[in-house]
Amino acid sequence: MSQPIVPQKTYVMVFLGLIGLTILTTGVAFIDLGPFNTVAALAIAFSKMLLVVLFFMGVRHSSGLVRIILVAGFFWLALLIAFTMSDYRTRSWTPAPDSWSSSAPPTHP
Repeated sequence: MSQPIVPQKTYVMVFLGLIGLTILTTGVAFIDLGPFNTVAALAIAFSKMLLVVLFFMGVRHSSGLVRIILVAGFFWLALLIAFTMSDYRTRSWTPAPDSWSSSAPPTHP
């Protein structure tokens, strides 16, 4: 299988983009965006992940099978996160048990 020749300039530009996004991540951490802090951090992290996967891992020039496996992996991750969040959001449905009390009557004679 023949591998495409990627110019060194591409890798340098991706590296500089990753450094820039890392600096942006640090800058956003010091700015109070309210509830959008998490959204901004995740958007920047997703951008960095996309650059690494496409260029450094070579998915950009890979076959369709590799791309299908990559999409299946992200689908599986989304499924796991969805089930985790559904569990987390429904934990308040069950009432918390009463605490132990020394004034409670004994349950056995």
